[in-house]
Amino acid sequence: MFSRKSKSTIDSLIGATTVIEGNLHFKGGLRIDGHIKGNVIADTEASSMLVISEQAKIDGEVKAAHVVVNGSINGPVFSSELLELQPKARISGDVHYKTLEMMSGALVSGQLTHDLTQEPMLKLAASNA
Repeated sequence: MFSRKSKSTIDSLIGATTVIEGNLHFKGGLRIDGHIKGNVIADTEASSMLVISEQAKIDGEVKAAHVVVNGSINGPVFSSELLELQPKARISGDVHYKTLEMMSGALVSGQLTHDLTQEPMLKLAASNA
């Protein structure tokens, strides 16, 4: 029971003094404390968790299953499972999410869009009844 890897495990860390210019692709868990000038994209075939700390800054698109934001993102955000916006989160761009948790103090300058992937199937089933 305790040897099983948790969904919230962080596999990689980008330190506070690190600046990356270019797109970043990852699997599993990633914590960003530094500055990324490019897109941050998780592998869609496995569960993923992205943590953007208070001092982190991303200039680009963010795509992951579970995203925790307490830093700054300039670009669109796509979260296929859960998006957590902590008090110091600052997003300038459109946000697409399945489940959203937004704490007091978090700011989003853009459109919030709830993505429900099963909605068309539900409409189809209802129309056949």
